[in-house]
Amino acid sequence: MIRFGLRIAAIILTLLVCLPLHYAWKAARARSPWPRRFLGAVGRIAGMKVEVRGTPLPSHVLYAANHLSWLDIMLIAGASGAAFVSRDDVERWPVIGWLAGLNDTVFVDRSDRRAVHGQAQTLRGALARGQPVALFPEGTTDGGTSILPFRASLFESLFPPLPGIRVQPVAIDYGAAATDIAWVGKESAGANVRRVLSRHGTVPVILDFRPPLDPAAAPDRKALAQAARSEILSVLHPSEAAADRL
Repeated sequence: MIRFGLRIAAIILTLLVCLPLHYAWKAARARSPWPRRFLGAVGRIAGMKVEVRGTPLPSHVLYAANHLSWLDIMLIAGASGAAFVSRDDVERWPVIGWLAGLNDTVFVDRSDRRAVHGQAQTLRGALARGQPVALFPEGTTDGGTSILPFRASLFESLFPPLPGIRVQPVAIDYGAAATDIAWVGKESAGANVRRVLSRHGTVPVILDFRPPLDPAAAPDRKALAQAARSEILSVLHPSEAAADRL
């Protein structure tokens, strides 16, 4: 309980430092680095010790990562400065929705099939402007340490292919702590946050930025989704990746 309270206090203090600086950058019409710095700091406060492998593309990129925890957002944002694609209900979460908006999150309604095309165009516009964007194509953390099939519909924004846009798969590896950190089942968001922030010590985490994929080289969005998933499997579950190639 004491460790949880100290970490929450550290997160609040970090927010109070970063927030006015963020608005100062915005007032000067400059791209603010403070959401990235804040999210990266939250990951460190939570006890994550990140090692980045590979080279994150700085712009005109859609990162596609496996998904275990809300911490994934902190770690990828801290390493790359990416905005995120998120379920629209997150926008209504107290505090979290507001913070997500500060980081230019693209909110999508996955329950309304009629809105999918318009949401894809919104994401397409962000990518065309050069904004690095990240998404979790599994669409859920319920797979835990396994990697569920990637939803091809989330790659609709890349077809027809935009010149210069790449997809960069990102393998997030929490090592031995993955099962303990994963947010699965019926555990509430609050309970998971409390459990993770109450953990003792640090967790080594590897963010492996894989070679970028060119959407123009894929016949369709399903093939692109499978190629991105295979890259991540090759790092986290190499035997499964080998079986997929047979």
